[in-house]
Amino acid sequence: MVKMADVAATAGVSITTVSHALNNTRPVSDELRARVLAAVRDTGYTPNSVARALVTQSTMLIGVVMSFLSNPFFAPLVTHIDRTARRRGYTLLLTENHENATDEAMQVKVMLDRRVDGIIIAPAARNLHEVISRLTASGTPTVLIDRLSEGEFDEVGADNIEPTAQMIEHLAAHGHTRIGCISGQPGLSTTSERLTGYRVGLQRAGLLFDRKLVRAGASQIEPARKSVKALMTGPNPPTALFSANNAMTVGMLRGLRDLGLRVPDDVAVGAFDDFEWADLMSPQLTTVAQPIPQIGSLATKLLLRRIDGYDGPTERHAIPPLLQVRDSCGCNQVELGR
Repeated sequence: MVKMADVAATAGVSITTVSHALNNTRPVSDELRARVLAAVRDTGYTPNSVARALVTQSTMLIGVVMSFLSNPFFAPLVTHIDRTARRRGYTLLLTENHENATDEAMQVKVMLDRRVDGIIIAPAARNLHEVISRLTASGTPTVLIDRLSEGEFDEVGADNIEPTAQMIEHLAAHGHTRIGCISGQPGLSTTSERLTGYRVGLQRAGLLFDRKLVRAGASQIEPARKSVKALMTGPNPPTALFSANNAMTVGMLRGLRDLGLRVPDDVAVGAFDDFEWADLMSPQLTTVAQPIPQIGSLATKLLLRRIDGYDGPTERHAIPPLLQVRDSCGCNQVELGR
């Protein structure tokens, strides 16, 4: 079995230097680190993570708790969390909470029992206070992502209010005076902030808020599909629709298809969250595109700083998204400069 001493001999450095280079326990020059990593490759050395954890009191694990399988927004977010963590030698321990408070509580307990070095979490709506209390009591470095709280931990998400207001103003500028909104799961900060943005946009456009034009989509496909169909078959239906997350956008489009309504000929559409394939749709989908790479990278960097011992005041970052104007809002090819 190849040992750390073999790596040290091959690299021409001390065993201590090898340890520091691999475990990030002390600064090592780029030249020495490169020699150590080359020796690791040449010798085929595999660090014993269990032994390393006993010595350093670090598992080099970061727990990630979110609905990354059931919510299409979180999957690419995990990719950018992983990229940033790997650069520091950390491995992700992933759990899917399915937006279920009971499951999430058990998953957080498992993370803490596994002694992860830190946790990145997008809490389920009905579990926010319980999970925050448990994490606070544990003392485990934690960063909230997307769904924010009251400042107990560092928090990273998107600015939800202003881009939503801009979307509503954009739809109103096309002459729409009745703009429907499919809102997300109650209890989430993203839901309340996007509803606020919806109202701000209406106010700026000189339109009155009509509660009947807001329907719950529960941040899921099928509830949104049913809500859109109820909204569009009611008296005086809206001529434009805004969906507050990508899963509900899928439901919204399916509901419109069920009714035989065309976008944007019969109803204009705008949505929060961009899709990788949004510009491949016909018509292309107008969206608020969240800065996923920046959110994932910044959240991980803030967590690693806490893991390294930083004890300064907590930070809250709301990164501006981009209004991605395409066809579904009613803009034509000439307006878009194509």
